[in-house]
Amino acid sequence: MQKTASYKEKFAKISGNTTLLTLSSEHQDFIEKLAFTLRFTQQELRQIVEIQRDLSMWGEDDLSAFFKLRKIDISDFTPDKKKEVLTFLFEHVNSLRHSAKTYPQDGLKRPKKREKSKITQVESEKKIHGMCPVASPRTVCCNLRTIDAVENCVFGCSYCTIQTFYSPQVTFDKGIKEKLRAIELDPEKKYHFGTGQSSDSLAWGDRFDNLQALCGWAADNPNILLEFKTKSDNVQYFVENEVPPNILCTWSLNPETIIQNEEHFTASLKKRLSAARLVADQGIKVGFHFHPMIYYAAWEIDYPAIVTNLLQSFDPEEILFISMGSVTFIKPVIKKIRNLGLPSKILQMPLVPDPHGKYTYNDDIKVAMFRRQFAAFAQWHDKVFFYLCMEKDAIWQRTFGSAYATNAEFEEDMLQSCFRKIDKSTTDAKLI
Repeated sequence: MQKTASYKEKFAKISGNTTLLTLSSEHQDFIEKLAFTLRFTQQELRQIVEIQRDLSMWGEDDLSAFFKLRKIDISDFTPDKKKEVLTFLFEHVNSLRHSAKTYPQDGLKRPKKREKSKITQVESEKKIHGMCPVASPRTVCCNLRTIDAVENCVFGCSYCTIQTFYSPQVTFDKGIKEKLRAIELDPEKKYHFGTGQSSDSLAWGDRFDNLQALCGWAADNPNILLEFKTKSDNVQYFVENEVPPNILCTWSLNPETIIQNEEHFTASLKKRLSAARLVADQGIKVGFHFHPMIYYAAWEIDYPAIVTNLLQSFDPEEILFISMGSVTFIKPVIKKIRNLGLPSKILQMPLVPDPHGKYTYNDDIKVAMFRRQFAAFAQWHDKVFFYLCMEKDAIWQRTFGSAYATNAEFEEDMLQSCFRKIDKSTTDAKLI
């Protein structure tokens, strides 16, 4: 009796340091009963709560059903069986994490609507440019420079890092034109800038003359490659306006299964590809990012099927580059996903630390996906620039058979490839 009273006080204290209260009352009650039976420590309780949260999000049997299906009566448990029970449970969850996830035929339950956000334009002292946050010698990196023209995103991708960086408010920088002009550039050097780090580049269209300002800056600086990366089909500005030749529109591509289940409120795959075709028809260069590639039961069929579509719909001269990369998480994003608790299988993966301390797939899974996708592009290997995003040297070696010695060498090779196509198109247009 004394032990029970003592643990009751302990449980009240340690449970407050977990996310137990985010679970349903039914799940809370079961975990509390399990905790009192096995005398969980705070760390063990946290792990069990996270497991229940994950199982619920993945659409798997909950902890109570897990034991019932195996005809295990938890009333038979005693504290000395704790290690055995936890090992059994952890092995089950690890088995799910290491298997290729399967989405239900009718899809996971989607959020009913976007979370409403106040959209505003503000004056700010914040810099709007910088280096890609993962640029480092630990991975083979293209040294992308970023323009934070907008902060926050209208989409609801389950794996998105933006959700942890900004408040719910969507912010446009009122001083964007002046801040762009203030960026110091060497006219003898070429640069690659992207606007998709802090928001989707095209989801907002030309709100507050945002695209107009960026395209004007690109026109004034022909030595920069300015990339608009998107999951939308909002290309009206590029269809209705002339833009400089150093503008590039790129689309992040995933199979429709992933779009429907994990990339909420984004354009469908068909709409993304149609939008890319519209832009390319204007003479604007395009690119594609298979990033993040997600490991699931049909990946070997669905990802190469997108390649087949691209090969049939685009000329390689229209495309500046194609990248591949895997889904990767920082700890705050994992925590945010669990706190939201929306139906998602995105965390049903091994969560292996990468060179930056983020969590991703193991090398073998990555290489298998990258190599298969690259092989599907065989007829474009010598016509389009291919690269891996945020991956270490060993992954490049196993995927392409080689890797750049330095990030500067990678950056130079990529920019030379891109500007050769841009210059050729500009010359050809003058001859017509």
